[in-house]
Amino acid sequence: MTPLDLLREEHRMILNALDLLQRGADREAAAGGVAETWWIGAVAWLRAFADRNHHAKEESALFPAMVKGGVPSEGGPIAVMLEEHVEGRRLVQAIASETGDGRVRACRAYVALLRAHIDKENEIVFPLADAVLDVTAVQGLRREFDAVEAEQGSAATIAGAEAELGRLAAVLEIGG
Repeated sequence: MTPLDLLREEHRMILNALDLLQRGADREAAAGGVAETWWIGAVAWLRAFADRNHHAKEESALFPAMVKGGVPSEGGPIAVMLEEHVEGRRLVQAIASETGDGRVRACRAYVALLRAHIDKENEIVFPLADAVLDVTAVQGLRREFDAVEAEQGSAATIAGAEAELGRLAAVLEIGG
């Protein structure tokens, strides 16, 4: 699997998490509540997998490699992606700290932001990366991605992330 294929697979996992987060927000809005422990787990997953794993790979490895390959760091897609990462972190913090309607609004904003963000990366950023990264750069990405995953442990793997999403989904289904 190439580094960009891995990022696309991680996107698939993040989209699954967004579906789950949307269900949690809908339940929170309609039924008046989801257990706080579920929210804590969902936020922990977003911070561990989506941010410290996935976004770290983009910010520390992919985007710098693209800049080295000639893509401008300012005023283009890389700058937009970085701004959206910052906004996503702000919204995750709101999900963690808000309750009730405030949490529901933050969830819905985060889900909309990340879905649009993933579409931009899949349709614009990754094809651009494919065009500017040579074999040496791709090999460097693989090494850097491996280092991120080694540092993060099982939470950074597709299997680990999928297992935790399954657990969160089961908890939500039984009244989480």
